Amino acid sequence: MALDKKQYTVSVPKPKMPKLPRLPRLSAKGASTTLMIMASISAGFLGGWFGGRSQDRQISSSGLVTTADRQIILNESQLISDIAKTVGPSVVSVNVTSQATSMGFFGFEPQAYDQESAGTGFIITDDGVIITNRHVVPTGISTVSVTLSDGTELDDVEVLGRTSESDSLDIAFLKIKGAKGKTFTPLKLGDSAKMQVGDKVVAIGNALGQFQNTVTSGIISGYGRDLEAGGEDGSVETLQNVFQTDAAINQGNSGGPLVNINGEVIGINTAIAGGSAQNIGFAIPINDVQGLIKSVLEKGKLERPYLGIRYVSLTDDYAYEYNLNVKRGAYIVPSRSGGASILSGSPAEKAGLKEKDVITKVNDQEINEDSSLTSVLGRYSVDETVTLTIVRDGKEQTLKATLEAAPTE
Repeated sequence: MALDKKQYTVSVPKPKMPKLPRLPRLSAKGASTTLMIMASISAGFLGGWFGGRSQDRQISSSGLVTTADRQIILNESQLISDIAKTVGPSVVSVNVTSQATSMGFFGFEPQAYDQESAGTGFIITDDGVIITNRHVVPTGISTVSVTLSDGTELDDVEVLGRTSESDSLDIAFLKIKGAKGKTFTPLKLGDSAKMQVGDKVVAIGNALGQFQNTVTSGIISGYGRDLEAGGEDGSVETLQNVFQTDAAINQGNSGGPLVNINGEVIGINTAIAGGSAQNIGFAIPINDVQGLIKSVLEKGKLERPYLGIRYVSLTDDYAYEYNLNVKRGAYIVPSRSGGASILSGSPAEKAGLKEKDVITKVNDQEINEDSSLTSVLGRYSVDETVTLTIVRDGKEQTLKATLEAAPTE
């Protein structure tokens, strides 16, 4: 499976939303788009825990590492090893075959051929439901199979659903139908809202589409990032509220888990910064996917809850531009040619939302630079009723909205 030189890269044209390039594609002989992410940790992973013994951690004048230093390194290595052993069996390689057409030359007709690509996924139920990225299993694929950590290939795999191409959540769900006698251990999902900058993380994935269960480690470098991911083919995807992590990037890691030091999934690896950037990767917080997980497990299909508004996430600059006293929230921008601010028949219209309203909370969750409206709504499921705190004409009030399934494209 060859890899070509096409690389998705990140550029930052404006302060409001940096443009993030998506990841490399597999070559014409091998593949479809795969965004990938792996995190890499710097030295000092547990340094705080051992900080009280810093007086024993002096390097001798000869340059040799002291016994205390070796003990810290051993403990850090053991922790990562334990996480890998616990998480690894639940991480799978996702193998995809799709149809492609070669260009015709010198009067020859274009030829159809099979192309293969590979990504990563992880098991979330004992009956074989898997989470991965949407771009790992794009529309138009012929077959999907998964390879377990022990090398067993399972080829009876169903795509339960994938988010739409315009959705900021790059998510798809698979289901293993034929287990061949294998038992599955689901990964435990953590609380991504508890993660802070500097917290340690470990990622496991299918590096380069061929090296299974490659383990890297790193830290959370930032959160609440809004980005545009695009490739040389001109396609663009918007990512909202993603984690930034220092990352050793390998093709094939898309859809893999980013876990905390307890081995709990707190993110789904999704994209990298390219160009001259070093060790910058991005992962979707697992809390933002909870609503989708609930719909798949309860209904067997993917339903994305939505309000049906066109909005901007307020910053100081936007608040000044729109002459608003409210500095944070989701501002429903006035209608303009090409699109209504509130979709007709949507939950937003039924709830009584209007143009120029600012949604500041969903239930008790504030809408700000760390939690966009889209990401917060992703934590709920279709048919749930939420309380919206809004500011209208300078006055705060609350409205009730019952979320509905987003229209399919």
